[in-house]
Amino acid sequence: MKVVVVAGIPGSGSTTVLQHALKETDYVHVNYGDVMLEIAQELKLVDDRDAMRKLPPETQKKIQKRAAKAIRERAESANIIVDTHCTINTPSGFLPGLPQWVLEELQPDMFILLEADGDEILMRRISDTTRIRDSERIKGIELHQEMNRATAMAYAVYTGATVKIIENHNDRLDESVNKMKETLMR
Repeated sequence: MKVVVVAGIPGSGSTTVLQHALKETDYVHVNYGDVMLEIAQELKLVDDRDAMRKLPPETQKKIQKRAAKAIRERAESANIIVDTHCTINTPSGFLPGLPQWVLEELQPDMFILLEADGDEILMRRISDTTRIRDSERIKGIELHQEMNRATAMAYAVYTGATVKIIENHNDRLDESVNKMKETLMR
């Protein structure tokens, strides 16, 4: 069975496209952060997701690795889509969302990046009142997408997986969903 990683920067619409595409495909949706939280809670290390980032880095790495292994084990009986971040934009710089120890365990077959134009993403973020996001300019949004591309290709070099970019423009959700479904059914 396959493990496909789907990622997009905040506001790219990756979650929306993924939710629609999953209605017509034989993939099981797994949110990487949710799996990490389940493991940390089983180990009685945290009560909620916000406490995860306060764990010592070595503990977080162990949880990341266990989560990747658990996801890979699920792929023995079902096609899996892993919803996660390719890169994380922090005040200190960009962090890889899937470090080497995660990739070794996860063994993904494909990376799908969801992208939109910088101005589209900016407007989506501004109009989304359900989230509190840091202010970012269009150049910063475009840089984040460029970092996602570069990082996804580095992941592909390391794992032998392919990288597919799907554009998700305003008022064209159906096109993006159809491209996602076509890609997953190959």
